[in-house]
Amino acid sequence: MFANRQQAGAFLSAKISDFLRAENIDCNQLVVLALPRGGVIVALEIALNIGCPLNVLAAKKIGAPQQRELAVGAVTSRGLVIVDETLTHYLSVEPAYLKKETEYLISKTRELEHRWRQAAGIEERLNVVGKVVIVVDDGVATGKTATAAGRCLKEEGADKVILAAPVIAANTLKSLLIEYDQVIALDIPVEFAAVGQFYSDFRQVEDVEVVQALTQAISHKLVKSI
Repeated sequence: MFANRQQAGAFLSAKISDFLRAENIDCNQLVVLALPRGGVIVALEIALNIGCPLNVLAAKKIGAPQQRELAVGAVTSRGLVIVDETLTHYLSVEPAYLKKETEYLISKTRELEHRWRQAAGIEERLNVVGKVVIVVDDGVATGKTATAAGRCLKEEGADKVILAAPVIAANTLKSLLIEYDQVIALDIPVEFAAVGQFYSDFRQVEDVEVVQALTQAISHKLVKSI
């Protein structure tokens, strides 16, 4: 169990550093993209320890109509959408519902990204073409948002896309290995109810904390300011 997201990020950064050395990956080609909000706190530790740029990529799950916590898909702020066709068919999710939710969530993720970056005073987005991108979250359960993020970055021209998280559900790992060139985790448990069960402190991350993390990255020249 991790004490908090900062500790998890510090431990994870050590494992990532070992991987980068083993693969002889040039840190100058690296970009860390955090999945907000919790992933930003973990990602800051990684960016600080490795010394590479940090930015955010907002992604949100599409919740089932009567079970909002059950993800039937996900979107990113870049407009990429994934839908679990098998699950939506099983739950008889109406196309009109998916369309409405998708449009709302894309708009919401874009608004959030813009607000965080504007508050921190950073550029709107990083150019990932030809880069090795490390996508970071504080934990991965179903993998829907992580899948959407990975596909989005490959479409944008990233050379390699790596997923890094302190904890990833074992039954999700196989699908993630299809989407990502590499998956790095500290714990891959079979028994997985929720990400929070692996943290002593898993309090909700507020907008101000996201902005503070990005601002700290700027102070260490890990983010380009406007």
